[in-house]
Amino acid sequence: MIRVSAMYPNTPNSKFDLDYYAQKHMALVASRLKPMGLQRFEVDKGIGTATPGDPAPFVAIGHLYFNSLDEFQKAFGTHAQEIMADVPNFTDIEPQFQISEVVG
Repeated sequence: MIRVSAMYPNTPNSKFDLDYYAQKHMALVASRLKPMGLQRFEVDKGIGTATPGDPAPFVAIGHLYFNSLDEFQKAFGTHAQEIMADVPNFTDIEPQFQISEVVG
């Protein structure tokens, strides 16, 4: 199984509408990618670090789970333009992406 993480850095003076992201954007993503292999998704809200009082490095992180990298790439490639066009509706932050193999 692989996990695709879209991480939104917690940058000063940036906008991020967590409600829109969690309720509308991820619903769009799920509606397009679930028929193509999306197993599940999660949304994390950054709340801090191990050091009390320090801000979280990411305001939010979205996770998508697929059985394989190839499955994700085919699914996302089909709908990337529509999904990425929705990003300005909830943030002006450039997301950072990481694809990981879930090993434990």
